[in-house]
Amino acid sequence: MTLNIISPDNVLYIGENVHLVQLPGIDGSFEIMNNHAPLISVLKKGKIKVVNKGETPLLFDVNGGVIEVLDNKVLILAE
Repeated sequence: MTLNIISPDNVLYIGENVHLVQLPGIDGSFEIMNNHAPLISVLKKGKIKVVNKGETPLLFDVNGGVIEVLDNKVLILAE
């Protein structure tokens, strides 16, 4: 799946073939994988974990934000 993490200051991450994204939701952490159902959710302060097959997971600190998942495309607008 394609992942874009964008903050007001800059682009934190753009990538394809992402295997898993772990996020700090306001009601608890959750994960997005390939072919996930469409979703819009609010994020709280925490870490976003991005996992690509065969690579070291990447961590991004965020102070909150919004996520949209649609057609294997994930867009995160992070604070």
